[in-house]
Amino acid sequence: MKNNLDKAVEILQKGEYTCVICKDDSIFTSFERGIKPLVEWYESSTDFTGASAADKVVGKAAAMMYVLMGVKSVYSYVMSKTAIETFDIYGVEWSCDMTADHIRNRTNTGSCPMEQAVLLCADPATSYCSIKEKLAWFQC
Repeated sequence: MKNNLDKAVEILQKGEYTCVICKDDSIFTSFERGIKPLVEWYESSTDFTGASAADKVVGKAAAMMYVLMGVKSVYSYVMSKTAIETFDIYGVEWSCDMTADHIRNRTNTGSCPMEQAVLLCADPATSYCSIKEKLAWFQC
């Protein structure tokens, strides 16, 4: 029987989704890029405590959201050093194929705006507020 992280990684590697969360018999998947699915899942009030996640790219913003959600282990193809530091501080198990100094934006012209939003945030709750502010700005 596969554990939650193995299930999440297997589903992600099939190439259909951008991120996957597994908790026992529940599987949550998204095709959306960026931080949006994590914010939506967090706001759904679903209990993700102890779940495992597989994600294509994890920077500090995503790491803070996973911590806020109570996820216990995360795998990613690419993970930033600040995401790793965040996971280490909050006791989240992590693994990745490649580390990066920082996450770039989608046009590869600079840093990811969500990473910039949480750059100086020291805790998940403050990070969530900064992420929400940045997402609201993009919707204007």
